[in-house]
Amino acid sequence: MCGIYIHIPFCKQACYYCDFHFSTSLKKKDELIKALVKEIELRKNEINEINESIETIYFGGGTPSLLSINELQLLIDTVYKNYNVIDAPEITLEANPDDLSKQKLNDLTTSRINRLSIGIQSFFEDELQSMNRAHSAKEAKDCLSVATCHFDNITIDLIYGFPNMSIEKWNENLQIAFSFGINHISSYALTVEPRTALSTFIKRGTYPPINEALALQHFNHLVEETKKHGFIHYEISNFGKSNYFSKHNTSYWLGKSYLGIGPSAHSFNGTQRSWNVANNIKYIKSLQDNKLPNTVETLSKQDQYNEYIMTGLRTIWGISLNKIETEFGLKYKSHLLASAKKFINQELLMLEDCHAERSRSILKATQKGKFLIDGIASNLFKI
Repeated sequence: MCGIYIHIPFCKQACYYCDFHFSTSLKKKDELIKALVKEIELRKNEINEINESIETIYFGGGTPSLLSINELQLLIDTVYKNYNVIDAPEITLEANPDDLSKQKLNDLTTSRINRLSIGIQSFFEDELQSMNRAHSAKEAKDCLSVATCHFDNITIDLIYGFPNMSIEKWNENLQIAFSFGINHISSYALTVEPRTALSTFIKRGTYPPINEALALQHFNHLVEETKKHGFIHYEISNFGKSNYFSKHNTSYWLGKSYLGIGPSAHSFNGTQRSWNVANNIKYIKSLQDNKLPNTVETLSKQDQYNEYIMTGLRTIWGISLNKIETEFGLKYKSHLLASAKKFINQELLMLEDCHAERSRSILKATQKGKFLIDGIASNLFKI
């Protein structure tokens, strides 16, 4: 089983913190959609030759909800015509609240889309404005009031770690989310990426620097509150109730194959990674010439090991020491255990029993270690 990610590189306006590839001009939208269709068609053999079925389709961006229902349906139909899709695939649409009018939501119910990922980010006006979000706090709440009547499988994004944001205000954000009966939450600390407006503001002193201690306080509160409301913390930034985990994103973390369609989109098949050019015009021109606009990298055993360490440690499933030994060898297993020892002693990592194998063969992050896991993982890499 594998997934298809389709990148829609358009937004109404640029959020100050965002470093994803997008354009605020829609002039090339029609040409871009034709190019997406062409890429889907040209790359079918990558999946069909290894006899894989498609179990998830994910529209990301950018802002995919800017597309009309007919444009979305065209792309979905193209996937169905060219690939073997399972009977009940998870099909997710990332959407902004200001795009999800009552009519748009009603139209979406007529499509194959069965999961919404709504970019709420905050229920407070001042925080939305500080991020340069296109929607208001009222639109966020109004959108969820309607969306939850049409869709059961909804996830929302929330950002924490705003400088000077009190724990009380963060808690209110969470309680508002819970009040809508949401079954999945993706929540991320505000981070400063290079070449973003936020980075420039902080350098100029017009925006306060990120407070890591405050972000940790927010993270710990997030973990506590979601647990109280029946959510399972199954990946560092993701919290879902039973049967509501993101199948598409979980496939990334479990090392399954996925195909990335669209400018800047990445693909992975276990041994190779590829990425498309992050330029709309170059992407369109290449597909018009029937050429794939991507760069392909073959992963070494070391690369594959490091990838597994990075993704595995972020999840509740952890890292299987038996898998490390079987797929990479005893030297890699010995390296991992030696590198992990100090983090185990600091109670940032732990070894857990695997009942199926009757051994302590799963390496996982402790609650104390979860917030630091990316840095810890890099210390376990083979270099």
